[in-house]
Amino acid sequence: MQTTPDSFLDLPFVLVNMAMTADGKIATANRAASSFGSARDHEHLLELRATADAVMCGARTADLNDINLGPGAAKFRRARMRRGLVEFNLRVIVSGSGSINPSAEIFKHRFSPIIILTTRRASAKQLATLRTLADDVKICGANEINFPAALRWLKTKWGVKRLLCEGGGELNDAMFRAALVDELHLTICPKIFGGRNAPTISEGSGFGKLSLAANLKLKSTRRVGDEMFLVYSRQP
Repeated sequence: MQTTPDSFLDLPFVLVNMAMTADGKIATANRAASSFGSARDHEHLLELRATADAVMCGARTADLNDINLGPGAAKFRRARMRRGLVEFNLRVIVSGSGSINPSAEIFKHRFSPIIILTTRRASAKQLATLRTLADDVKICGANEINFPAALRWLKTKWGVKRLLCEGGGELNDAMFRAALVDELHLTICPKIFGGRNAPTISEGSGFGKLSLAANLKLKSTRRVGDEMFLVYSRQP
């Protein structure tokens, strides 16, 4: 019988959802193309949001994309409420440096609380700016964000039991390295971007040894048109 370590009992269940090209890219090298999935892939994203207490992304993802991290149309909000969730999910932005574009699209939509996770690297001036943009700002480490502590705080203070992470690659990498990802939802799209500098689903430091790599178990596969929808669960 598989048991859950005590250290994970007070953490939210974490899902990562990403779309990637057939050559493993999540955007072009110049980041000009970062939304390339089908209408069904976008529907899948909103279906997953409808199951989560909070949706999280990195600061660059929020800066470079016209996103609001919200639940979408009324049918998805109704699905949330049928599950016993509030109509609008919490929204979490991660910025270790405290650098976020105050004009980003997400800050123009005030339908639910926005939470920013940062570190002591953020200057007093940056923190003051962040506090005008967000409903809560949490310092979670000195130089790097302590994600286990940050997620425990989200669960304790904000009641986040299920957290959906939507990238980008550096945030995903940090979550994988901290062994916090319970499920990976991956859409493989029929495109090739190429480019050695084009980002993948997991950037950042990565794992230095094969023995340290995050191990996944294929949970389900589904083909819709020319796209493949894969779900992986974390191996203990």
